[in-house]
Amino acid sequence: MLCYEPTNGNSSPFRRDYHPPVFTCIAVAAAGLDLNCGTFLAQHTVAAVQAGKLSESDVDRAVTNNLVTLMRLGFFDGDPRELPFGNLGPSDVCTPSNQELAREAARQGIVLLKNTGKLPLSATSIKSMAVIGPNANASFTMIGNYEGTPCKYTTPLQGLGANVATVYQPGCTNVGCSGNSLQLDAATKAAASADVTVLVVGADQSIERESLDRTSLLLPGQQPQLVSAVANASSGPCILVVMSGGPFDISFAKSSDKIAAILWVGYPGEAGGAAIADVLFGYHNPSGRLPVTWYPESFTKVPMTDMRMRPDPSTGYPGRTYRFYTGDTVYAFGDGLSYTSFAHHLVSAPKQLALQLAEGHACLTEQCPSVEAEGAHCEGLAFDVHLRVRNAGERSGGHTVFLFSSPPAVHNAPAKHLLGFEKVSLEPGQAGVVAFKVDVCKDLSVVDELGNRKVALGSHTLHVGDLKHTLNLGV
Repeated sequence: MLCYEPTNGNSSPFRRDYHPPVFTCIAVAAAGLDLNCGTFLAQHTVAAVQAGKLSESDVDRAVTNNLVTLMRLGFFDGDPRELPFGNLGPSDVCTPSNQELAREAARQGIVLLKNTGKLPLSATSIKSMAVIGPNANASFTMIGNYEGTPCKYTTPLQGLGANVATVYQPGCTNVGCSGNSLQLDAATKAAASADVTVLVVGADQSIERESLDRTSLLLPGQQPQLVSAVANASSGPCILVVMSGGPFDISFAKSSDKIAAILWVGYPGEAGGAAIADVLFGYHNPSGRLPVTWYPESFTKVPMTDMRMRPDPSTGYPGRTYRFYTGDTVYAFGDGLSYTSFAHHLVSAPKQLALQLAEGHACLTEQCPSVEAEGAHCEGLAFDVHLRVRNAGERSGGHTVFLFSSPPAVHNAPAKHLLGFEKVSLEPGQAGVVAFKVDVCKDLSVVDELGNRKVALGSHTLHVGDLKHTLNLGV
């Protein structure tokens, strides 16, 4: 936790002669931080030591830890240029196998959010495809933030164009899509004359990055108008591809009959365009899942400085994350479709478990909503959940199995929380078994009103998709 002095007012609990960077150096050193990404500690640690607020032994410890790490990595074992990693260059990084890995990583990360049956596309039946949108020919945008140097780029336009004839219109001169940058006429004409339209919209680092937070969950500028106009003009299926790091409220597209499919591709990296084409044309069956909740635009009314997780009905505060949020969602954490279907069957899981409390424990003689999640009664207390997963469709595909738990309604417990996940790849008709080991005190515990971790007693519901199983936990 970082401490700093307020820049105005007199409410600081710290002395006024403390300098904010000094506070930070003290706090991070006490927390065990030995290195920061940047120059902050290098610039301000000396001042903290000179002020007598940070000891030289703390600095020595941090420097020692850093040097020991460098020694373990072999940085002092001879000429750095002769070390195993000293002469690595583009020829080592840009091998065919590494470039294929970049493509596969992008494929695995693509999330299919909507499909009315128009995907996958058939390359042999498409004579022309309109590729439209401010991210349709994106290159640098695809590698996101804190990026390296790509071996090469395959933009969405290039990836799709490698399969079918394409007509490209940006629709907007930039991702911000504001003012006079909207180019509707050319975009709608291209969509009207094509067999299929692919719209690639979303964000880039001019919209979202470190130190630049979004204030809206809507697509930037006039992108919604572009999407709606192009979808309405399309003579064939219109597919929406969203490229971004964070979620968007695209409720209008989700409910539109004119938009046949929606994909979220994140910032897919140097091979992102090829991966998008692989998914759209069915060379790869999508299996990605959303890592975050997609909230509606109304969620932006929640003060971002209010970091409470739990909802507060008295004030209308809706809570945060899939665990506590009580409002409507555009898409939920874990959403993601496939070109096939999967069926789940519970093979084995206990229905009853008892915690063996020590003699004299208060909960042996009185009713308790929970017991502490530590002590002898927690040692070795675990169970296995075995599930059979079957590919019930006609395409091979990967499937991520999420095991959630919904605890009893005590201590303002979350509605559900994720216990674990496993991914399986199955051929049509093939079945496989997925196993989870559940540690009772770790995985079935909740945090009480005082911040203590407790094991909730009573009925816990384990669920995978629509499959639910009740486990009664007692003493």
